[in-house]
Amino acid sequence: MLFYDCSTAPSPRRARMFIAEKGLTIETHDISIGKGEQLLPDFLAVNPHATLPVLITDDGTTLTENIAIAGYLEAMFPEPPLMGHTPDEKATVLMWNAICEQQGLMSVSEVLRNSNPRMKGRALTGPVNFDQIPELADRGRHRIDLFYTTIEQRLSKSSHLALDCLTLADITAFVVIDFMRVVKMLIPEENTATRAWFEAIKVRPSASL
Repeated sequence: MLFYDCSTAPSPRRARMFIAEKGLTIETHDISIGKGEQLLPDFLAVNPHATLPVLITDDGTTLTENIAIAGYLEAMFPEPPLMGHTPDEKATVLMWNAICEQQGLMSVSEVLRNSNPRMKGRALTGPVNFDQIPELADRGRHRIDLFYTTIEQRLSKSSHLALDCLTLADITAFVVIDFMRVVKMLIPEENTATRAWFEAIKVRPSASL
């Protein structure tokens, strides 16, 4: 297998943590988004969508989405399970992972890409340039507040987001929340359950990658 990574971006970090939690060692090529290497012909030949992460399987299949990479690795290396055992557990993990992507990751992306001067003309990932829309940054900040409320309500009742152990959903939520620092929207002080959960994951070896 071959893993295309970017050490500074949240989406590749999610895959990197998943790989580490599986105890796997995969040959890795680091692509610098900061230098625009994802837009160079060599990488576009790997992934024309110009996004990371990418996993090339042993059979030569190119996987360009986190959920596909996680699903493949879970099927190939089922222990330790990170996506549930039973149909109900698997569905619950996928549900919370989707919530974290749609309500968390998309929100912080809206803020960052529509407010950061360095992202001017790059409001969306991919090979096509899009102008910034300041109103989307304002909406994104409000959505982040709502996301924090959703996560706090869940973690007030459960030790982890989906199941009673670490899963893909926790990895996604952790990376997204840690990335919130780039838009200066950290976990609210009063969200004690979220803060405790975050600190517990932060000390795992995979979180340092």
